[in-house]
Amino acid sequence: MNARRQARLETLCATDRPLWEQGIVFAGMDEAGRGPLAGNVVAACVVMPPEPLIEWVDDSKKLSEKRRDEVYEEILRVARYVGVGMASPEKIDRVNILNATKAAMKQAAAGAKAQIYLIDAVSGLGLDGEERGIIHGDALSYSIAAASIVAKVTRDRQMLDADRLYPMYGFARHKGYGTKEHIEALREYGPCPLHRRSFITHFV
Repeated sequence: MNARRQARLETLCATDRPLWEQGIVFAGMDEAGRGPLAGNVVAACVVMPPEPLIEWVDDSKKLSEKRRDEVYEEILRVARYVGVGMASPEKIDRVNILNATKAAMKQAAAGAKAQIYLIDAVSGLGLDGEERGIIHGDALSYSIAAASIVAKVTRDRQMLDADRLYPMYGFARHKGYGTKEHIEALREYGPCPLHRRSFITHFV
């Protein structure tokens, strides 16, 4: 591991290491897909061990797709717990995106049995443990960053499946976000069952 990656890992672990050293069981949590016009919002909850540290764990948005896929597989190998939850477009339309995200996070954490939950930007989930909402947590906590990778890879793969069902929208390329290509396709073909009706009112 080069010095730059080592320094980045140490920065990420600054939030986690004191908890590891105290023997506290804690989880990192994050979501993917709050902003897109289509698809599920996906949440992940992970309990990571202090060793071995995975070199390329980082905010998922900073990694290439290939690197994310590789790190995702490593996380699944070493994590003590990995949980995934999701909320459908219908649920997002029914309860709003924040409440749908909280429901997905609660589902992801259902089997974690952690004393503390480090959560990227969100709080008030009603978990059986202390909740610590951390703004930009995926850039400040190793465990939250690992959760961000699990959530994003899971959701991206769902959108690749969606692209095979509805190839006219280009989901494989933009993953449901409101790109020019996506909006043009939405206007030409209308919405499909994966579109969030509450998100597309300005486009159809």
